[in-house]
Amino acid sequence: MHRIGRFFLLAALLNCRTAAEVAETDLTRGAPALQQQSPKVPVDQLIPWLVDEEAQLRGIPFNEVIVDVTGKKVLPFDPKNEVDQRVVKAISAACDEATKRSNAEDSPIQKIARINEVSSHFEDTLRELLNSTPGLGCDFPRTADGKIQRSGYPDLRVVDLASKRVFYLDPKLYAVGSRDNSFRTFYFEPKLATNKVRDDAVHFVVGFEHEPRERYARWRFTRWDLVDLSQFKVKLKAEFQGSNRDMYREEAIVASSEKQ
Repeated sequence: MHRIGRFFLLAALLNCRTAAEVAETDLTRGAPALQQQSPKVPVDQLIPWLVDEEAQLRGIPFNEVIVDVTGKKVLPFDPKNEVDQRVVKAISAACDEATKRSNAEDSPIQKIARINEVSSHFEDTLRELLNSTPGLGCDFPRTADGKIQRSGYPDLRVVDLASKRVFYLDPKLYAVGSRDNSFRTFYFEPKLATNKVRDDAVHFVVGFEHEPRERYARWRFTRWDLVDLSQFKVKLKAEFQGSNRDMYREEAIVASSEKQ
């Protein structure tokens, strides 16, 4: 079975949905038909499948995931294309300016303690700078029902107004010395309701490197890199999840402390 077909089979298994239900959705466009006699896939079939298929769920081309989930193509950056050159030049200038502004002592970023809360400021700054660049438009991408959603991939949608060519841009922050680590820094959820990829487009990630706050008693951003995701490969990590509501059920609690 094609790797993307396995990807969507896993989604069906994890959600305990029938093969017929999965086949009727747009998610299975281009994937092999799922054949199941049982209306639901039992968990005792799911666990061995996950164990056996783990190695096959690595190294999946991101462009295949996008086209199978959204029906849209991931276009490679073309260094010989005038539009691509123009847009990358504008993004580069915006990244330089965003870095300069963020490093300023009076930047609002310098009052933020946690780096995870800084990302949205970079998104806002890049959006402002690119939207004010002649010939470009930049905004937060919208879902199918027209809603703006800040969470999830991608963060920004850049449009070359003359050609209508679309570029998705996703800013990331990472600490000095962590470029080669294997921790998760990118994720994409294959959901139709919250999907924000609605165009054939070039997909970029821009990574901003920063020094530890303790070193200079403030945030200091040292470099950035613009990455073309057309050759990017991802892996699928299956995990079983539960919320506090799922866990702290009254009938499951066997002992509790007295209230303080």
